Amino acid sequence: MDDVRPVREQAGEVCSPDGCEVPMARDAGDDAGSGATASATGATLPADKPAVGTRIDIVSDAICPWCYVGKRHLEAALAALAAEGLHFSVHWNPFQLNPDMPKQGVERAAYRAAKFGSAERAREIDARVAGAAEAAGLAFRQDLMLRTPNTIDAHRLIWFAGRPNGHGQDKQDAAMEAVFRAYFTQGRDIGDPEVLADCAVEAGLDRATVVSFLGSDLADAEMRAADRAAREAGVNGVPSFFLDGYSLFSGAMPAAQMAEAFRRGRTVLQQREA
Repeated sequence: MDDVRPVREQAGEVCSPDGCEVPMARDAGDDAGSGATASATGATLPADKPAVGTRIDIVSDAICPWCYVGKRHLEAALAALAAEGLHFSVHWNPFQLNPDMPKQGVERAAYRAAKFGSAERAREIDARVAGAAEAAGLAFRQDLMLRTPNTIDAHRLIWFAGRPNGHGQDKQDAAMEAVFRAYFTQGRDIGDPEVLADCAVEAGLDRATVVSFLGSDLADAEMRAADRAAREAGVNGVPSFFLDGYSLFSGAMPAAQMAEAFRRGRTVLQQREA
């Protein structure tokens, strides 16, 4: 949210550390052979590898508005694919739009006025982003957002919710939704451990366990390493989508285009496996 100017391209809207970039349009079939691996997303594939062409990894940040819009488009795409008998698992991976953000975050209005040149310019950007979100069924409340947070703890919570030996992917997606909702529609400071604990409870996690986890440094280094790995693999805008570790596209493209990218990518990967 705090590093974005909305743009449009075939691949969809993206956020980057430098503001907004127009992603290159990609062919899902060609990209399935791009050579990217699961390590590029910071993801660790489970020992019981899923069926070919069924694992979606999303590299995102919790303050990226296009990541939330993209999540809504993804949900619609997956519903359409499920109606065809095609099912996928979804896994969220970390990216920090502001990797140098102080732990306590910063005051949002001043930060954005400095970044975009004026408070008026920042408000214009907010209004355009809110309009795009509304089209996806989301009611962004930038007027309630008082701080731009450091998101490393939010990423740690998302990781915790998706542990394969713990709560499972279904809790991870619910936790991601709760964090997005807290920031974009409630204006809460998702750098605050208590706010994150509230998000965890909404996702069905045990509050005391999450509070204890957030009070430790568990997974801090791993989240930063995954962030670096994504950058080294060429991810410079989010959301970025991978299928079985192969790069498909970046940006909050419309649901129909997403569905076609996953459909074609799955076909290519299964043909190679045959």
